[in-house]
Amino acid sequence: MIEPSGPSVDGERDERGRFAQGNRLGHGNPHAGRVARLRSALFEAVGEEDLRKVVAALMRAAEEGNVPAAREILDRTLGRPEALDLLERIEALEEHLAQRLAPAPRRSR
Repeated sequence: MIEPSGPSVDGERDERGRFAQGNRLGHGNPHAGRVARLRSALFEAVGEEDLRKVVAALMRAAEEGNVPAAREILDRTLGRPEALDLLERIEALEEHLAQRLAPAPRRSR
């Protein structure tokens, strides 16, 4: 895992790498509040039974050969193949780097 560097020299970032107080770019996403309100409205409008009906319809469509429906079910339950492959490749790379960067054993004379 890459460790964050310390605070930037110009003082625009804090010790965790986030925008520091007073940074002109650190005002956040201007749409985040609206997205949060819309998401809340969606959660209020869609109940558990509604979701079960949607999943059942997707399952029926997938069983009838609808490839996009099957892909959606598989992606949501198993995860996207490229994401899993990427995670495996990152873990292998991290292991390789750890082995390469480990101090060499000392030889006795």
